[in-house]
Amino acid sequence: MSYRIFLAGASGAIGSRLTPLLHSAGHYVCGSTRSKAKADTLRSLGADPVVVDVFDATALARAVASARPDVVIHQLTDLPKDLDPREMGAAIIRTARIRGEGTRNLVKAAIAAGARRLVAQSIAWAYAPGAEPHVETDPLDAGAEGEDGINVQGLIALEDLTLKSPPLEGVVLRYGQLYGPGTASDRPSDYAPIHVDAAAYAALLAIDRCDPGIYNIAQSNRHVGTEKARAELGWTPDFRLPFWRKCEELTGAERPMLEGRPGHAVTGSENGETDPKRSCRQDNR
Repeated sequence: MSYRIFLAGASGAIGSRLTPLLHSAGHYVCGSTRSKAKADTLRSLGADPVVVDVFDATALARAVASARPDVVIHQLTDLPKDLDPREMGAAIIRTARIRGEGTRNLVKAAIAAGARRLVAQSIAWAYAPGAEPHVETDPLDAGAEGEDGINVQGLIALEDLTLKSPPLEGVVLRYGQLYGPGTASDRPSDYAPIHVDAAAYAALLAIDRCDPGIYNIAQSNRHVGTEKARAELGWTPDFRLPFWRKCEELTGAERPMLEGRPGHAVTGSENGETDPKRSCRQDNR
C-alpha cells in the first residue's frame, strides 16, 4: 500500500536518505526544509519540496494540510556541520526548542490534516544510569544537568507529544550515534552506532510495520538493546542505500521498487556490501 507522507526535515542527514527510500517504495513525499536553496535537491530525490519553518505554526499547518498526509515523519534537528564543539552549546538549545515547541506545532498540524501516524526521531544515549543494555522501558535521564539536561528535557517533550496525542499513532525511534554520508563521521562510534541508511530504513518500516511505541535503533552493542526493533519492525542494521544504485547499474531500472509492502526492502551486509544480482531479482519487472 502506498501512503502520502509529510517528511519534516527532509534535507537533513536522515531525511535526505529517507526521501528516496519512500519514493522508491511508491509513496508520495512532501518534504519540508527551511532553505529555499535545498528545494531543488529534494525534488531530485523524489519529494515535492515545501519551504517552511516549524516555529511558524500557521504556515506549517497550511503546508501539512496541503500534503494531506497519512503519515507525518519528524526528522527535525538544528545541529552544526560536523557537530563542531564550538557551536554545539547553542545548537543543543535550538534543537531542544524544536523538540518541544516545534513538535507541538507539528502534532497540531498533523491532527488537523487527518494524519493517522507520527514517526519521530529521538536518541538512544539519553537513558538514566542503570543496568545495560538499556531497553525501551528504561527511563530517560530526567535528572541530567547543564547541556545534557536541556537535551533530555527536549527529548522528553518530543516523546510525550508523539506518544500521547490521540488520535495520532505515535512511534518514537531512539537512534544510536549516526555515521555515514551527511553525518559527522564515516566510522561507527563505540556507543550504540547506527549507519544513517539503516536509520532511514527504520523510519520507512515504522510507517506501517509496528505498533505505536518506542524502538531503539542501533547496531548490536552492549549499551542499548535492539531486539524489539528487529522483531516487531523486521528491521536490520545491515541496510545500505547503495543497493539501489547497484540495482540500477545491473538492471537499467530507473525507479526500483521495494518488494511488496514498504517493509520488504532487501538488505546488504553490516559493512554495506551485498550481492545485487541476487537481491535485484524482483526489481527488473
